[in-house]
Amino acid sequence: GISAFRLRVYLELLNVPRGETITYGELARRLGCGSAQAVGQALRRNPFAPEVPCHRVIAANGSLCGFGGSRDSEALMRKKALLEAEKQ
Repeated sequence: GISAFRLRVYLELLNVPRGETITYGELARRLGCGSAQAVGQALRRNPFAPEVPCHRVIAANGSLCGFGGSRDSEALMRKKALLEAEKQ
């Protein structure tokens, strides 16, 4: 099953508008959680993508960081393509 924390992360992420991004840290702050890493771990196991848009979450330095539990170039290219499609 899905933990209460993970469910809270997914529900809060639904508030990020299409075409916009949020950092892992800001998402954690909105949840009252002190750990951007915990948010990242929850998103890594997101069973509701792309309806729960984890592709909209980026690193504090603006980098794409990772996608679908992977940091390889193919995963990052998919994340970038999803973000670019939303901005059109």
